[in-house]
Amino acid sequence: MSQLPPLSLYIHVPWCVRKCPYCDFNSHQADRFEDQGKLPEQAYLDQLIADLEVDLPYVADRPIQTAFIGGGTPSLMSADFYYQLFDHLRDKLNWVEDAEITMEANPGTFEQKKFAHFRKAGINRLSIGIQSFQPNLLKTLGRIHNREEAIAAVDKSRLAGFDNINLDLMHGLPDQSVAMALEDLKLAIELNPEHLSWYQLTIEPNTEFYRRPPTLPEDNTLWNIQDEGLALLEQNGYSQYEISANAKAGHQAQHNLNYWRFGDYLGIGAGAHGKITLTNGEIFRTRKTRHPNHYLNNLPEALCIKEAIAPEELPLEFMMNRLRLFEEFPLSDYEKYAYHTVPKELFESCQKAVKLGLLEQDAWHQGIIRTSEKGKLFLNELLELFLES
Repeated sequence: MSQLPPLSLYIHVPWCVRKCPYCDFNSHQADRFEDQGKLPEQAYLDQLIADLEVDLPYVADRPIQTAFIGGGTPSLMSADFYYQLFDHLRDKLNWVEDAEITMEANPGTFEQKKFAHFRKAGINRLSIGIQSFQPNLLKTLGRIHNREEAIAAVDKSRLAGFDNINLDLMHGLPDQSVAMALEDLKLAIELNPEHLSWYQLTIEPNTEFYRRPPTLPEDNTLWNIQDEGLALLEQNGYSQYEISANAKAGHQAQHNLNYWRFGDYLGIGAGAHGKITLTNGEIFRTRKTRHPNHYLNNLPEALCIKEAIAPEELPLEFMMNRLRLFEEFPLSDYEKYAYHTVPKELFESCQKAVKLGLLEQDAWHQGIIRTSEKGKLFLNELLELFLES
């Protein structure tokens, strides 16, 4: 318990051009995206820095390993916003050399013009939200870009100096066939990104799709899309390392790895979440007030809600995160990242999972947790075992 977990930084920018019907993230539609003056950039920048100041005691001299700017649509903000933001962040925090710093971006031509400035500000990884290349599906999903703009966005990002790019792509879309899903995936692979986030559409509460459900593919179609799509990704050098993430060798998203390994992260911005470990063994999650207006008009000390993770909840919290990754890990990592000794109940749950064939037996004999192929297919059943821990 002498060393705290690695620390990352999450920054939330809550505005977008249009709220997509499937989106349950904390995003708020901007009135006029062409006029940057309509977004309260300076006020939001000032509040982000004030928000960070309140969280600085949690850093405990740890360098920032990675940063992720999510939204909303962070690329709506001006280049000057990010120049100023990262000047402050470099002044307030220590960073590891070549820290991975990711920004979510949309493919629209309006935002592509700023890619080079984002790179100069210190952002070195783009995550481009394409979702589909097919006009009818883009319309159904409420996306405001087209196929040509999506392809151009990748080209523009390369010209801007980005050599680490993720493409977000969805499958299991309304009335989507296996052939349609694979067509999208093949085009994404042709664009040669370092990373592909390929995930199935789920209908979440508080979304337009939840209120007016679309017709989704049948289970057999979803299964075939998943099975054939993963095979196609593997054939083209994109290995699956997480439930919905595939990457070329050496290009796994380091920020996400820290999340799923149960590392710590500060969260600043409207609706941002964080996880913090203290030297006394206490672990708590933070969340900042969600609505931008409330975030902007309150004292920084009043923005954050803290919720301690009870020791008895830690086994499930830890395993829910670690088992998203397909990498093996020693059970002793629980002590390293959960900051507590391995409880007897967690050990017994692992033994039960081995007997059920959800964890591999040979690895378990060496103190290693390795999810079996059966366990990957029945991950919910595996996680249910840790509810008892």
